[in-house]
Amino acid sequence: MNSSGNPLHSSLIHNHVSNTGRHISPYPPNESLIFAEINEDDNNLRDFFEVLRRRSLVVAGVSTAVMSGVVGLTLQQETIYEGRFQILVEPVKDDSVPKITESNQGSGQKNELDYETQIEVLKSPELMKGIVKQIQVAYSEVDQKTLLENLTINRVGETKIIEVRYRNTNPKKVKNILDKVSKAYLEYSREDRQSNLKQGLNFVKREQQGVQTRVDRLQKQLQIFRQRNNFIDPDSQQAQIANQIRLLSEQRLNVEQRLAKAQSEYTRLQTVDGAQAVLRDADTYKAIVNQIRQAEAEIAKELTRFQEDSIQIEILQERRENLLPLLEQEARRILGIRMAEAATELQTLQRQQQQLVETQSFLERQIKQLPILAREYTELQQKLKVATESLNRLSETREKLQIEVAQKETQWRIVEEAIQPEDPASPNIPRNVILGLVASTLMGISAALILEKLDTTYHSVDALKEKTKLPLLGTIPFQRQLNSKKRNTNKRLPGNQQQEDLPLTSLSRRRVGVGNGYRHDESSKFLDALRVLYTNIQLLSCDRPISSLVISSALPGDGKSTLAFHLALTACAMGRRVLLVDANLRRPTIHDLAQTSNLGGLSSLIAGSLPAQEAIVPMPGVTELSILTAGPTPPDPAKLLSSLKMRQLMEEFKRHYDLVIYDTPPLAGLADASLLASATDGMILSVSMEKTDRKILQQTLESLKMSQIPLLGMVANRVKNDLLGDNYYSYHVEVPGVEVEV
Repeated sequence: MNSSGNPLHSSLIHNHVSNTGRHISPYPPNESLIFAEINEDDNNLRDFFEVLRRRSLVVAGVSTAVMSGVVGLTLQQETIYEGRFQILVEPVKDDSVPKITESNQGSGQKNELDYETQIEVLKSPELMKGIVKQIQVAYSEVDQKTLLENLTINRVGETKIIEVRYRNTNPKKVKNILDKVSKAYLEYSREDRQSNLKQGLNFVKREQQGVQTRVDRLQKQLQIFRQRNNFIDPDSQQAQIANQIRLLSEQRLNVEQRLAKAQSEYTRLQTVDGAQAVLRDADTYKAIVNQIRQAEAEIAKELTRFQEDSIQIEILQERRENLLPLLEQEARRILGIRMAEAATELQTLQRQQQQLVETQSFLERQIKQLPILAREYTELQQKLKVATESLNRLSETREKLQIEVAQKETQWRIVEEAIQPEDPASPNIPRNVILGLVASTLMGISAALILEKLDTTYHSVDALKEKTKLPLLGTIPFQRQLNSKKRNTNKRLPGNQQQEDLPLTSLSRRRVGVGNGYRHDESSKFLDALRVLYTNIQLLSCDRPISSLVISSALPGDGKSTLAFHLALTACAMGRRVLLVDANLRRPTIHDLAQTSNLGGLSSLIAGSLPAQEAIVPMPGVTELSILTAGPTPPDPAKLLSSLKMRQLMEEFKRHYDLVIYDTPPLAGLADASLLASATDGMILSVSMEKTDRKILQQTLESLKMSQIPLLGMVANRVKNDLLGDNYYSYHVEVPGVEVEV
């Protein structure tokens, strides 16, 4: 019994369960929602740290590799020094002195320097050519390309200061080159700037005239194009024509429907049924028919009193005969009118259809011409737009140049002179180390998350239950001693001299810190998990206890045979007579776990070459447990397991034992387990944590569902996490043949 379950907590939970079985939260709805969100966040965070713990070696390895690379690259970088100087290129505004530009401030115009253009001028080949010649006097290796690669010119924020930086491995060289560059820039501001502005102004004027002529010509061409094609915009024209075509199509469809109806009506009038239908609706025709019927009724009435050749009868018959020509004449008149109306309507609709077809064809031909016109129109508009934008830019540039030339030229001046740098600008070792540490950590975590995403196994019992939606009958903890014994099984020789080394027996006899019947040990958790599994299996059926079951797994190596063997021992410890059948006729392992011989066995028993008394042997040291090994491997195991003899044997086993456990091959790709499970109370699926492939497990479950195999539940095997907790207790019971603790 596990002491981690709190009776008081269980009582509180029980008080919040209604008679209908629905769980009622002890908190208000809003608080329950908040607590649910907090628990979800805690679970996500816990899962994240669990992934990092599980992939700690990957995180550490990737982080170390990346950090080593960053440190190596940093140490291999060449030491670079950087110097700078700053130039004030515009005078500081003085509100006491009126400026020419103040008159333009109200209109929103800006007369400040175009810094981007000015910086490009300072980098221009024409200006750099003279600077390079001066530098090459002292440093002949410096050319124009090298100078521009290491020279950086930027504006300082939104100020009127331009900052010039130069980088080189020699700090003294940095200082000397910056001095020559600053001197050249000051000389440029004194002598060349004014002339350059005037030359630029003359160039802009000439370009502006040519662009203005091109704009006028394009505007005239666009006007003539619109007048010739009688539209303003081809897109709107196309939409309008398309709308007309759509309306014409709807009208044409309507006319065609009416035409088909009129044609049908005209054809129907030419038939007897159609003519009769028209005559039935004519009032005059119906009146004459009524008169004829009335006359016939009177004739029939008078025939009861007079002879057929009497005068009264002859008068009535004559009246009836006189009405018949009138009826025929009225019928021809009505039918003629309806035929004429139908023919007229038919002709009218045919003419309308023809007109609509011609109009639609005309519009379709017209819309086919629109792409050509639209292309010409777009080209004209694009050319006009480009020319107009060029004209606007030239106008703005001309105004700026005129204002700048008109103002008094102010000489540039140095606000911060270049000094020889002492500390290197590159590499920045502290920054690189910090960035490398952050990047390496992130890359290590990313690698761990990627590996976790690619991992196709289950790492937690909660994930297994959530994905499979199957009852979890038990969680078997990872048992190192058991695994080591299993690996050494092949090295042991069967015999009574090794009975004291049976896995369950040795684990149950092994104690650590015994006191008052209680102990804390890894072996005890393994035994307690088996007892919980056995108890849960017995609680699955209320009507009758589970008397036979199949233990299998999706893949080999999931611990199903070990689970079957120790579950059989646990059931024996609970006082049940158990038969453990090794139905894995392909790769039997029960005889190794039980340390018995595999001679004879199930295959010989089915074939009839061995009696049951010799095939079934008692477990050494456990009198309540009998073992039926697999025996010699047959050529077709599935054929033996599906035989009638196997079914008879299974029924016989049920009558003689309290519980029959069948260890079968894995389910993936084999039908052995399914063949046996259909004749038992159900199947238990062993899932090995951190080993069983999720996709194959899902495929196996789908196959079992389609085969309608009774699946009792699953067992989480080799659980490394301490899911049973440390606060548990057990007491020790003596069972004949084996010493166990409950």
